[in-house]
Amino acid sequence: MRIVVVTESFLPTLNGVTTSVCRVVECLAAQGHRVSVVCPRPAPAEHAGVPVHAVPSLPVRAFPTGLPSGAVRDVLEEVAPDVVHVASPFVLGARALRETARLGIPSVAVYQTDMPSYLAQHAPGPVGAGASQAAWRWVRRVHGLADLTLAPSRQTMSELAAHGVPRTARWGRGVDARLFHPGRRAAVTAARRELAPDGEVLVGYVGRLAPEKELDRLAAVARVPGTRLVVVGDGPDRARTETLLAEAVASAPGRAVRPPVFLGARSGEALADAYALLDVFVHTGTRETFGQTLQEAHASGLPVVAPARGGPLDLVDHGRTGLLADPDRPADLAAAVASLVADAPLRERMGRAGRASVEGRTWAGVTAELVSHYENAVEIRRRSRTPGSRRAA
Repeated sequence: MRIVVVTESFLPTLNGVTTSVCRVVECLAAQGHRVSVVCPRPAPAEHAGVPVHAVPSLPVRAFPTGLPSGAVRDVLEEVAPDVVHVASPFVLGARALRETARLGIPSVAVYQTDMPSYLAQHAPGPVGAGASQAAWRWVRRVHGLADLTLAPSRQTMSELAAHGVPRTARWGRGVDARLFHPGRRAAVTAARRELAPDGEVLVGYVGRLAPEKELDRLAAVARVPGTRLVVVGDGPDRARTETLLAEAVASAPGRAVRPPVFLGARSGEALADAYALLDVFVHTGTRETFGQTLQEAHASGLPVVAPARGGPLDLVDHGRTGLLADPDRPADLAAAVASLVADAPLRERMGRAGRASVEGRTWAGVTAELVSHYENAVEIRRRSRTPGSRRAA
């Protein structure tokens, strides 16, 4: 197939959208499809041999946001794709979906960022509620232009349906189980000893350091006796999070707790080594549509602790591969971590079960599934052109 992938985020920006787009593009190209990428500037000229068309952008909260210019239409008319894949559409993606509707090109929109919830979180009260409602109207309008919308989890599919988004299907994410592997622990023994000289259990968070990640929940986790918190990632909330966690540890009662360590943003082999340092993985956000870091932690052989809301409900088998905490009781996250800290055999059993749960979830496999969704979108578009027919809902 000829495929154009339009994404709101791409290299060199690192986040969940960029990661999934890169893996999908790589797998599509490897499977023989002809792929092009449209993304905001700055961007590389190509990725994995795939041409990248960078369009003008403006910085919004340190993110390059693609301008909805005619450059998108120009690429679509030049490439004449069989299908357009729009990743996390909001601005650039919205323009792409309008153009696909105008040109009659089948389209698949991937819902990945819960923008309505983020807006409600950043502006609490009536202002936030109003902004969230406006965002849902925009999401419904934009995704209504797509022939098919893909959601990464059951809860996200239910939420989209509740807000009137039509024609949805579920599509998850893959994980590189060769890169993220328990065998890496042997190579980081010295680094683990340096971080935990008294045998502390290393509890880690991996992800963007931003308000929507609800990092305040880490304060109680950092105070769990016998542990040291390891934070991997960067973002606009890093300075505030460093201060918050330092104060939390300084005020810990009883036995002193070692101060948290911030390792910064990592990718590739360095990221896999960071997971290998850990004994327990903790996730804080309650607004995740999926949670790719949870899969990476499982692949690395770690038990996962996460709030019982959103994407983690599909990824964590409570009591078998990790623990799900009450999302409305922030202290419950730390209590779940403490229960694992106190039980090394349980950590090991959950780590093995987590690894087994993702070993077959390869990017090649989920990309093949994605191509079947492309074919479905092509069929939906074909039926919509048939005289007297109605677009399938």
